[in-house]
Amino acid sequence: MLCAGKKSYFAAAVCIMTVTSMLAVSYLKLQRLSHQPKVIQEGRRCRGKIAISTITPLEGNKTFIISPYFDDRESKVTRVIGIVHHEDVKQLYCWFCCQVNGKIYVSKAKIDVHSDRFGFPYGATDIVCSEPKNCDPTHVSIHQSPYGNIDQLPSFEIKNRKPETFSVDFTVCISAMFGNYNNVLQFIQSMEMYKILGVQKVVIYKNNCSHLMEKVLKFYIEEGTVEVIPWPINSHLRVSYSWRFLQDGTHIGYYGQITALNDCIYRNMERSKFVVLNDADEIILPLKHPDWKTMMNSLQKQNPGASVFLFENHIFPETVSSHTFNISSWNTVPGVNILQHVYKEPVRTKVENPRKMIVDPRKVIQTSVHSVLRAFGKSVYVPVDVALIYHCRKGLQGNLPRESLIRDTTLWRYNSSLIMNVNKVLSQTMLQTQN
Repeated sequence: MLCAGKKSYFAAAVCIMTVTSMLAVSYLKLQRLSHQPKVIQEGRRCRGKIAISTITPLEGNKTFIISPYFDDRESKVTRVIGIVHHEDVKQLYCWFCCQVNGKIYVSKAKIDVHSDRFGFPYGATDIVCSEPKNCDPTHVSIHQSPYGNIDQLPSFEIKNRKPETFSVDFTVCISAMFGNYNNVLQFIQSMEMYKILGVQKVVIYKNNCSHLMEKVLKFYIEEGTVEVIPWPINSHLRVSYSWRFLQDGTHIGYYGQITALNDCIYRNMERSKFVVLNDADEIILPLKHPDWKTMMNSLQKQNPGASVFLFENHIFPETVSSHTFNISSWNTVPGVNILQHVYKEPVRTKVENPRKMIVDPRKVIQTSVHSVLRAFGKSVYVPVDVALIYHCRKGLQGNLPRESLIRDTTLWRYNSSLIMNVNKVLSQTMLQTQN
């Protein structure tokens, strides 16, 4: 034995610790090696069928692939945004085909289910694989085994392979549009407010909406403002309208919102300076600055090293109205007129007030809805005297008398431009009734 002849307890303890350390180092080395790409075939051409769906199920494996992204911030990896069953999926492999040398490499994946799963059996997941050192693969296939035929596996394009210069300053990510969404007037008002505040692109993960809403989306797509990502998640999983698991047989919460948000960050990582994570009925309103660009320049200067900026949510109940800006030609358009809702609920002292975010997408690794889970750089709570989230929806404090609400007309600073722009959209989409 390695420890033979050692009589003292001290020597025995040292010997045991040494052996344990050697075994641990060997184990860690094997673990590292198991995740390194290995050549399994040579002289092959890449013939796998290219996946075109936003959500692609892996056959019989309780795994759904959204999209792979190149990520070299910590090491050279392919990070695949996906959805997996947190208990049943134990092993996945990335299959890389290198066009330059005809070699097929297989890497064992690290399966990282996001911590904010809220009890649901399926959750947003990073499937992370080390890439071959001597090639930059353009596509990857995901399989539950290191053995098989790559030609039979769906192939996914690895996005963000080539660095780009920023094409826009601000991109808003909205996830997910579902429930036959028909709040047309408020959606148009939000879109026009985003543009006034400096947004050039809005990405919408659309499950379904009304025919009228489809018409509005078509207008914004043709204008170049909106990019619609099809999001047929209920074709694959039983979805919940709630964010918390209620033991009701559903698989994933709120139409897979967290997965869509993570995909949106990576999708816009190389093309947008900032990504804004909020819903269609939410607008981050600056109080000290005229627009988001001026506001973010100031916030970054005050908070060097910050990459995540969190804004406090304030509810403006849609049931409490002002008679100001009762524009008759808007009355035939379904939805809420936000200009008439300038009374907000007081902040609840014993309840954590949720926040939404503007982030530097190149610094975010994983995000949830109201905070990031992993990021380079610190998170900053933006003071409410700098900006707040105008959130016009059903009230959360329904028993409050009107006199307990707080009048806040910040939105009216933009009323002239907003009314003109909304009228233009309604006219061009032929939704407006002329007087």
